[in-house]
Amino acid sequence: MSLRLAARLARRDLRGGVRGFRIFLACLVLGVATIAIVGSVRSAIQTGLAREGAALLGGDAEMRFTYRFATDAERDWMAGTGAEISELVDFRSMAVVGSGDAADRALTQVKAVDAAYPLLGQVVLDPPMPLADAFATVDGLPGAAMERALSDRLNLNPGDRFRLGEQEFVLRATIRSIPDGLADGFALGPRTLVLSGDLGSSGLLQPGTLFTTKYRLRLPEGADLRQTADEAKSQFTETGMRWTDARNGAPGIADFTRRLSAFLILVGLSGLAVGGVGVSVAVRTYLADKTATIATLRTLGADRRTIFQLYFLQIGALSLLGIVLGLVLGGLVPVLLAPLITAQLPVPAVFAIYPAPLGEAAIYGLLTAFIFTLWPLARTEDIRAATLFREALSQASWFPRWPYLLTILAALGLLVGLAMWFSGSARLTLWTIGGLCGALVLLSLAAGAARFLARVAAPLVRGKPAMRWALAAISTGRGGAFPVMLSLGLGLSVLSAVGQIDGNLRVAISGNLPDVAPSYFFVDIQKDQIDGFNARLDEDPSVTRVESAPMLRGVITRINGQPAQEVAGNHWVVRGDRGITYAEALPKTTRLTAGEWWTAGYTGPPLISFAAEEAEELGLHLGDTLTVNILGRDIEATIASFREVDFSTAGMGFVMTMNPASVAGAPHSYIATVYAEERAEAAILRDVASAYPNITAIRVRDAIDRASDVLAGLATATSYGAGTSLLTGFLVLIGAAAAGQGARLYEAAVLRTLGATRGLILWSFLLRSALLGAVAGAIALSAGLLGAWAVGTFVFETGFTIIWPSALMIVAGGVIVTTAAGLIFAWRPLAARSAAVLRARE
Repeated sequence: MSLRLAARLARRDLRGGVRGFRIFLACLVLGVATIAIVGSVRSAIQTGLAREGAALLGGDAEMRFTYRFATDAERDWMAGTGAEISELVDFRSMAVVGSGDAADRALTQVKAVDAAYPLLGQVVLDPPMPLADAFATVDGLPGAAMERALSDRLNLNPGDRFRLGEQEFVLRATIRSIPDGLADGFALGPRTLVLSGDLGSSGLLQPGTLFTTKYRLRLPEGADLRQTADEAKSQFTETGMRWTDARNGAPGIADFTRRLSAFLILVGLSGLAVGGVGVSVAVRTYLADKTATIATLRTLGADRRTIFQLYFLQIGALSLLGIVLGLVLGGLVPVLLAPLITAQLPVPAVFAIYPAPLGEAAIYGLLTAFIFTLWPLARTEDIRAATLFREALSQASWFPRWPYLLTILAALGLLVGLAMWFSGSARLTLWTIGGLCGALVLLSLAAGAARFLARVAAPLVRGKPAMRWALAAISTGRGGAFPVMLSLGLGLSVLSAVGQIDGNLRVAISGNLPDVAPSYFFVDIQKDQIDGFNARLDEDPSVTRVESAPMLRGVITRINGQPAQEVAGNHWVVRGDRGITYAEALPKTTRLTAGEWWTAGYTGPPLISFAAEEAEELGLHLGDTLTVNILGRDIEATIASFREVDFSTAGMGFVMTMNPASVAGAPHSYIATVYAEERAEAAILRDVASAYPNITAIRVRDAIDRASDVLAGLATATSYGAGTSLLTGFLVLIGAAAAGQGARLYEAAVLRTLGATRGLILWSFLLRSALLGAVAGAIALSAGLLGAWAVGTFVFETGFTIIWPSALMIVAGGVIVTTAAGLIFAWRPLAARSAAVLRARE
């Protein structure tokens, strides 16, 4: 009976409008819409990748091999399975213009294709022409096309000549787009397209050269793609073959999109948590304004359950309204802005209304609203009617009864579990939720400390009435210390953490390069070239260090006789081919952590020294066996030792080092890292490239710049998410300031009656806001620094340095925002007539 009565009373009470719940609704709408927008864009990209999978891949399926061409058996299988086949060779080289000291060189990713390329889609060139015309041989010189970034770098125009290795080409056109560009993944240099048959005299594809072959298949009409994939994997996976098909034509892009969207949704969840603080403040303020209504109902016989149900239904209805508005906004914005978003995306996307991300956002919104409204609602249950007429809610117990606490904790646990499920990353979710809870606790303690310190400091400020009034207002709670700390502080904490993480990632990638990173990586150094290569560098006084090692590539196919990915999951070491070297003696800079190095001249069964940290992650132990496929040949080796490998220095590091006899006879080349003064880098590149045209030089600074560009896009996306949290925090701050306007009216009236000027009262209000903003900014900075340190240390495993410009902006932002909010809501108290305000409080 009480529920029906409560529902009728709630409906009547809502007829008066939602004036006290504008901030409440705004927080829910903004938080839910953010999560819905991110999820909708993610679904649009996933749908686009799935729909355009074959076009993105350049065929229905692809078989990829590392540093070798397909064997006769593999070619026979492809010929019997595919209706059309196209062979591609992908490798890095140096594009050279001119000769001698005047020559100009740039790193390029060469894509050598056959006449059948592309099986699907079309290469768009500038000036427009068929690809066959761009490759045509004229006057004995084959043609080529390259990306504009490379032609501009080398100052090349169509008709100009350049060299790849020892083969000269004529640039016929620049590449505007290629259909399988996304499937190629990240490249260290712009691409050059040539016919593979024109590379015969280039000297680039020698035994041991680092290259990848890709065989694109177009399957017959009606072929079962899944069955074909299973058949290929069962026959060739353990020969080092890697399979990709149109079901996921650009797996790298799909994985990146999924991980980025998961992170952005968690950032959006942080914004929703900020909004939850606003929800709680709005509910508390609303209930405080309803004390007379509640008292009247209690006097007329309404029990505690009816009162609770009345306002629970009211707030529940408003929560549903806010969530629905957020879903409408989150669903429509991506569709309406589809042309703009598509223009910014490097991947295909199909924008529509997707129920799954909207449902996810709705669940987040419902649980957040429930958690943050139940607490203040539960506190009204045990308040007696006689105490409800004035400041009743502030006299209630701060903690609700234990059934409500258990319910809140259960809802919080459900929220965390669903966030882990939706994001697909339990670790990232737990870090995010833990950071939010820690920040809320820290900010709550800071609010209490601010009130205590203000109470202590207020009597000490003599001769400065504005400051004393400001401190007195903070100490008594009239300054809104608690809502300001939680709302603005949490938003600033998220923004602070994102800024520090972004800054530290950039430092980790590009900071202190002259001290820790080599100038160049040189690859594809042939066995008969390594002595001359070392001689050129040994005689150069500007070269401080040269490290070289034989280089092979192999795929770990089995661990202790079991398929590697079944044992190690999706660990990066077993996902693709890995660098392998061999060494007779233990290198001077290598430290073993377990096991022993093989003896000189060892010719027994193959042995491996494995990177210690990666071995621990894979669960490997001394004596375990690894089957490594090198150039199509399986080598089963026993782990003899573990050693330290530091990949963070951008220097040379191999996960696996084998004894020389185990890979005797396998074609391979050498890789070298050169540490030199920056002024000598150009001369080193010129001399090495002139003497050995097949050697490829990768300038570390250029590679880091390309990686930094990718990181910049990620930082921009996360900053937008963090900015949403800050905007929500500002809305909550506005709500808290509006809720405290009644107290400021009375305070201003009393001060004016006692002779205070309007300017002095305004100055007091602004000081109060500035002090709270400074404290909120400082605490947010501390929480953000702590969170960023934890993420950098335990998630990204990088060092941590405080990025001071970002840090100081956080504190300044807190002061500016709270002062602005205080100024907005200061005019009405100053303009009100003191007599009218004081008579109304009697």
